[in-house]
Amino acid sequence: MADLQLTVLGCATPYPAVDNPCSGYLVTSGPTRIWMDAGTGTLGPLQRYTRLDELDAIWISHLHADHSADLLTAYYGALYADVSLPAPIPLYGPPGIADRLAGFLTNGSARSPVESAFEIIELYDGQSATVGDVGLTSRAVEHGLPAFGVRLEASGRSLVYSGDTAPCPALTELADGCDVLLCEADGPDPAHHTPEQAGVSAAGAGRLIVTHVGRAIAPAEAAARASTSYDGPVSYAAPGATYQI
Repeated sequence: MADLQLTVLGCATPYPAVDNPCSGYLVTSGPTRIWMDAGTGTLGPLQRYTRLDELDAIWISHLHADHSADLLTAYYGALYADVSLPAPIPLYGPPGIADRLAGFLTNGSARSPVESAFEIIELYDGQSATVGDVGLTSRAVEHGLPAFGVRLEASGRSLVYSGDTAPCPALTELADGCDVLLCEADGPDPAHHTPEQAGVSAAGAGRLIVTHVGRAIAPAEAAARASTSYDGPVSYAAPGATYQI
């Protein structure tokens, strides 16, 4: 049985720290590799574990730069460097992601060939997909722009990632009965969770990992505050940490 595993590439917001890129994670199960959010600086540490041409998919929660900016450098790596793609990398992302990338990458009259690097699959509420041996269910969440959370399942284990969102019924439903909830805690802000709200959203989860913690809050403080509203184990998504789900 292949283990479902989460590796934290970075979790800083809204810009990278010296030793912490922005939001990005590698989810693996056996040979299956999924890059989940591609925030600023995450492509570097991703390569400690896998190459771009070894990825089975990329999944992007929303198009704020601290969750998606390294798609731009991944594009150059995929097409113009030492990477040889057997086919475009499946890229699951919010509606309009292809044109958003092309808008930045196009330098002349001809549109940049984004689809040569990425097979674009636009997310929608309730979408189900299978990547290798991992099942993904995406739900629309509340962040003031098109944004999604996701539940990943393999070998009877389940990981839910909030993306960026205010507390909302869709995230609560995704997280119900999951083994681990990876939940942002960048509040107070109407488009984010506070650590205490992350604890509430984790009520149906077996474990809570707080991530995307705002710069005004120390990681240990965020975990402690989340514990006031959640009875299970709580930890902070430290860069470089790997979790068996």
